[in-house]
Amino acid sequence: MLKNIAIVAGGDSSEYIVSVSSASNIKKSLDKKLYKPWLITIRGDRWVYGSLDEPEAEIDKNDFSFSISGVKTKFDCAFISIHGSPGEDGKLQAYFDLIGIPYTTCGVLTSALTFNKYACKGFLNSFGILSPKAMLVRKGYKFEPKKIADEIGMPCFIKPNNGGSSFGVTRVSEESEIKNAINKAFKEDNEVIIEELITGIELTGGVIKKKKRELLLPLTEIVSKNEFFDFNAKYKREADEITPARIPDNLTKECRGITSFIYDLLDCRGIVRIDYILNDGKFYFLEVNTVPGMTDTSIIPQQAEAMGLNTVDLFTMAIEDAILNTKKSN
Repeated sequence: MLKNIAIVAGGDSSEYIVSVSSASNIKKSLDKKLYKPWLITIRGDRWVYGSLDEPEAEIDKNDFSFSISGVKTKFDCAFISIHGSPGEDGKLQAYFDLIGIPYTTCGVLTSALTFNKYACKGFLNSFGILSPKAMLVRKGYKFEPKKIADEIGMPCFIKPNNGGSSFGVTRVSEESEIKNAINKAFKEDNEVIIEELITGIELTGGVIKKKKRELLLPLTEIVSKNEFFDFNAKYKREADEITPARIPDNLTKECRGITSFIYDLLDCRGIVRIDYILNDGKFYFLEVNTVPGMTDTSIIPQQAEAMGLNTVDLFTMAIEDAILNTKKSN
């Protein structure tokens, strides 16, 4: 019998459209001999089977099911493709834990920690993982641009502390630009992280682990045609994404080792992508993407293809591991 897989899309952040695009690609790529995919869209308190524009049924949040003509459909696993809240910050994971439905991402604590860039950096720094210097500013608290410029240095990056896809991110070159950049980031989040600019080669590596298998995908080198790897660079082909990355084999091996180490330190599950800057032979951690993009142009599908692995097999691996982990914990 085919397993019912809920592909959960949407969310409450500016990344809604990216999430829906990822979900569409996941639905298309699932092994139809094993699974029956269903698109579930979430936005605020609206949870529907289908799209919000053309919903086919409302989701019963008591057990994450829906009914059409008296026939009830429940799910064997949720493939979470929500970038941002509530799919990447632990909220949806907590819900699925409560009702006992397997899901393809990291657990509650890991999701919450990695979604908070500043907290995640601090945790990993304690294990010797290098990262750019950073400061945190919370909405409603005073900040001093001069102090920020003195401590972090110029240029720097100012961005929402919780979020992704480069919404609300500014590359700041002068102290006079800091205030406006912080206010821009506050439109996306109540916390803002100010990070030192580290120049070098931007790299990202995908990984998924099962009990008896570790799959480290090839590294991708990102060369943005814009000032930095912003939304247009990520999703409108305004960057060159080169897989495998053009770095020596010994550095590739070192970076993949750091990726594996971070995955274990954070107790990650599912498909994860970790970003770095390579500067003067050292890797500086940038962030963890626990729900990486899965659109036709996203990096993880590119990396899988580069190593001769199709997304059908990759997604099967994530689903079966999620189901197995849930069975073990019950």
